[in-house]
Amino acid sequence: MEKNFRKIAVLTSGGDAPGMNAAVRAVVNCAQSRGVEVYGLMRGYSGLLEDDMKILSARDVANIAGLGGTVLYSDRCLRFKTPEGMADALKNCEKNQIDGIVAIGGDGTFRGATDLSNHGIPTIGIPGTIDNDITSTDYSIGFDTAMNTVLEMADRLRDTCESHARCNVIEVMGRGAGDIALLTGIASGAVATVIPEKEFDEAAAIEKIKTMKANGQRSFIVIVAEGVENFSEGFAKRIQEQTGVETKFARLAHVVRGGNPTLRDRVAAAQMGGAAVNELFKGNSNLVVCEQKGEIVTVNIQYALALDKMYKNKLKDGDLDAFSEEQIAEMKAFCEEKRKYFDMMYKIADDVTK
Repeated sequence: MEKNFRKIAVLTSGGDAPGMNAAVRAVVNCAQSRGVEVYGLMRGYSGLLEDDMKILSARDVANIAGLGGTVLYSDRCLRFKTPEGMADALKNCEKNQIDGIVAIGGDGTFRGATDLSNHGIPTIGIPGTIDNDITSTDYSIGFDTAMNTVLEMADRLRDTCESHARCNVIEVMGRGAGDIALLTGIASGAVATVIPEKEFDEAAAIEKIKTMKANGQRSFIVIVAEGVENFSEGFAKRIQEQTGVETKFARLAHVVRGGNPTLRDRVAAAQMGGAAVNELFKGNSNLVVCEQKGEIVTVNIQYALALDKMYKNKLKDGDLDAFSEEQIAEMKAFCEEKRKYFDMMYKIADDVTK
């Protein structure tokens, strides 16, 4: 038997990602098909605290799936983390008859979602971040669009590098994750890909460029993840000094967040948005919708956050106290499998430019 709701709400929080609007549309339409109205919370959790929200109709969301950014806007609301902020959030939920929330964003968004769940407001998270750095899901909304943007820019830079016999070192977004850099490095035929997850052999990369130059190669692309800090510009200079190849540096910053979402992101957003609403109506809470091995699944948010810390080697004393030995073993196996995938893809990135 489905849970009864007076109204539910949807928000986007943290960094914007192409496809967030498609997820909003899915949430609104799936809820309205059950006769439940949906509030759009403006500027993430700030809208909940400040009572800045509006009812979204099917007409309001009919044509937003192809738009970049987020029509609900986004914010990082520090006040939401305080007792006073939570009190205002709960007050406005009751005032507006909000009995459940779908929160679209990254790990910070999910921490807010679990706080709401713990205070009696059922909340489901949807991963929306171009970085694809949420360990519990193989895919997050916005990732494909971001990669295609980087690839287009790399291809354009390749054109001019070929004309002038140059190298271009391209730094791409991703926070502490190398997913964007790794896959676009493979797709663009980068001579080297530098990511925080793998130790980089700079000397070998320099020698590779020298050899390829001697064999007649005119253009070279290097992709660097921004998580490898204070490296890209210096590396560009060292390439030029040690190989004689004129080398330019380009930082693809927030342009990577923009643009119309790809088919992949729109479909993933529709799947995850529908799944989030279904979980709410089943009476579930404190879950994040994930894609694992091609399947849409749900994971407890606290489990997902702990898994993320484990994978990124950020665990602190007590972080795993709430989990059984079996769950911890499961987390370790999951992280190991993910690291093996990265090892395989990194080898491919090197092999394609022999």
